[in-house]
Amino acid sequence: MLNDMMQSLLAGIYPILKSSYALDFGQIGLMTLTFQVTASLLQPLVGIYTDKHPQPYSLAVAMGSTLAGLILLAYSTQYAMMLAACALIGLGSAVFHPEASRIARMASGGRHGLAQSLFQVGGNFGTALGPLLAAFIVLPNGQKSVAWFCAAALLAMLVLWQVGSWYSGRRKSPAHHSPSAGLTLPRKKVLLSLAVLGLLVFSKYIYLASLTNYYTFYLMEKFGVDIRGSQLMLFVFLGAVAAGTVIGGPVGDRIGRKVVIWISILGVLPFTLILPYANLFWTAVLSVIIGLVIASAFSAIIVFAQELVPSRIGLIAGLFFGFAFGIAGIGAAVLGEVADSMGIEFVYRICSFLPVAGILTVFLPNLERR
Repeated sequence: MLNDMMQSLLAGIYPILKSSYALDFGQIGLMTLTFQVTASLLQPLVGIYTDKHPQPYSLAVAMGSTLAGLILLAYSTQYAMMLAACALIGLGSAVFHPEASRIARMASGGRHGLAQSLFQVGGNFGTALGPLLAAFIVLPNGQKSVAWFCAAALLAMLVLWQVGSWYSGRRKSPAHHSPSAGLTLPRKKVLLSLAVLGLLVFSKYIYLASLTNYYTFYLMEKFGVDIRGSQLMLFVFLGAVAAGTVIGGPVGDRIGRKVVIWISILGVLPFTLILPYANLFWTAVLSVIIGLVIASAFSAIIVFAQELVPSRIGLIAGLFFGFAFGIAGIGAAVLGEVADSMGIEFVYRICSFLPVAGILTVFLPNLERR
């Protein structure tokens, strides 16, 4: 929660930076791209290394990078400095997620979906808090007030040092793993399944990038909502994402992860198709429904992928978290350019078709039966 709260401050202060430094949508998108790509490119490498050489205290070190990024973001006066701040925050995320995901699985007691959901909902709740805090703290007090959140980074470092100590002691004891369905699948089937899961993550995170990064601008341009009102609506949407995340994991443990993936990707299509043509009230309602439904997929996708390749927990976490971050970053940059040239409403019309990719779920194996 603390980690993702600080990261989401970046998106939360976009309107301030845009007006203060006359940035266009393309430059806003490039800032997100810098943050997301830094995180996405490094996460699989971190996962590969930590699968062989676990680093219990790397989580606290990762938070130190986020702390440095916040300080730089608070005092940046040039666009290049803003990009450097985004890169430092992305580096912290890259080191944090693979090991944190492994620890969540280690602590799960076999309920892997629930553990991933709890881990991710902390992040989603923090992501929802970021824009809210930006609206009530950063917006009235200016860019430099971002530095106040360094206290949260220091608190997170203390917490993660304790978690690292628990992890260090735990990993020395013999691991007890239940047989995994992934061990019985042919290599080609595993690779095909991972590719399908990657495409589903692609469709999910491109759509989420359109809402996370440009929802406030969409509301201001189409409905005349002020900055604070748009930030509050973004908070409500991100809160729905957090709720959907915590629901998806335990439901997947009970009824099967493939069913959750079906419902959360393809099932959200009718709502995304309606959203670009709705009034303000129904836009708010539909965004909550979309957030609830589409967010339930990611924990199911992560656990499904880890069950396909049970010996590479860190790598899989790094790949999928990294891929999600990278896709979101590229999507934000591309959608920013589209918004500059075609208008922000056009972005939501074309993105509304992305959940059609959910039909690819038919190619996934039924691991629960195995």
